[in-house]
Amino acid sequence: QVQLVESGGGSVQAGASLRLSCVMSGRTFSSYVMGWFRRAPGKDREFVATISRSGGITYYGDSVKDRFTISRDNAQSTVYLQMNNLKPEDTAVYYCGADLSHSTSQTYETYDYWGQGTQVTVSS
Repeated sequence: QVQLVESGGGSVQAGASLRLSCVMSGRTFSSYVMGWFRRAPGKDREFVATISRSGGITYYGDSVKDRFTISRDNAQSTVYLQMNNLKPEDTAVYYCGADLSHSTSQTYETYDYWGQGTQVTVSS
């Protein structure tokens, strides 16, 4: 069975950086489009970033564009989210997802598997 395990969250001050990691086990990682979504308290789930199977195509949500970078290492079965210049509004639980069927996806419902989430808290 597929397992996705996120790590790297934490509590930081505004302007700081964090790098999230998500490791897949149980399937061939390179077969999956990967994505990051987040959910803040009292808000809807929000698309953050997605990356194609080869890593050559990426898309970002408007609120994180130019601050966050998604990347992947297929040899390590890991997807990363480098988050720079963090803001208090980035506070949320961040989830990675794996999508077998699409080229990239910004839609939560298309993802087949999800991790348990990692908390990111940014204070002002």
